[in-house]
Amino acid sequence: MEQIIRLKGALRRLKNDERGVGTVEIVLILVVLIGLVVIFKGSIEKLLNGIFSSITNMTNGVTGG
Repeated sequence: MEQIIRLKGALRRLKNDERGVGTVEIVLILVVLIGLVVIFKGSIEKLLNGIFSSITNMTNGVTGG
């Protein structure tokens, strides 16, 4: 009988344990971010290409190359 009571207590503690909630939230945020990157991949590529082009042009202007 004592083992059953301890088992019930352990199950109750396990049910009330919310330590894994943070992990689930992080995974959901990552899924959303990856989805946004996939959806806006073309726009992101154009933006980054423009930024790197500007950086290259500016450094070529400074170094004379």
